[in-house]
Amino acid sequence: MAKDMTLWWASGSPPCWRVLIALEEKNLQGYNQKLLSFQKGEHKSKEVTDVNPRGQLPAFKCGDKIINESYGACFFLECEYKSQGTKLIPENSSEKALVLQRTFEGNTLHQKMVDVFMYNRRVPENERHESAFKRLKETLTGEVQMWEGYLQKTPGGFLAGKNFSMADVIVYPSVALLFRMGLSDKRYPKLSEYHKNLKDRPSIKATWPPLWKDTPGQDFLKDI
Repeated sequence: MAKDMTLWWASGSPPCWRVLIALEEKNLQGYNQKLLSFQKGEHKSKEVTDVNPRGQLPAFKCGDKIINESYGACFFLECEYKSQGTKLIPENSSEKALVLQRTFEGNTLHQKMVDVFMYNRRVPENERHESAFKRLKETLTGEVQMWEGYLQKTPGGFLAGKNFSMADVIVYPSVALLFRMGLSDKRYPKLSEYHKNLKDRPSIKATWPPLWKDTPGQDFLKDI
């Protein structure tokens, strides 16, 4: 089963990490995997572009099926192996609605985070403005505060209720990256508690980014 799967991924990339967690939660260990480096440009290699013409990671194959978008790969695994491992999308209609809502909101959190991280890289130096960067950080601050509020109102310690779900698969990697980049534990106590509690979950512990084990975090987001 898992032997027919191949995942090309990069350490520390939330989209890649989502798929790694989903595979663990569905008990699909033993798949083929190739750890690549963005810094070395390995995501643009012919091996990757043959699977994902966009030259992006993750790139994922299951037999002759290709699902490169991380959301798509995670949902494919849940649908294809519904009765195996952790049930990531509940049957109950109300519970399912909340899981799907939080799952797709995760993309907003991730994008606002990337907007801040990548501003200096994407915008030419002579076109950068401190006011524009400040607005991006304020937008991210508002978004993080929203997720802090969700956790204050949702019992059970997970993003969409009392059980670990697809919402956690998708969003946890972004939350972990925020704290690695210096997000304040004191300013966001519920989000910090969520981050720390899930660190020891087997699927997350087993897939913790190797790059993070060998390098220190940063204080880039200390004022968010």
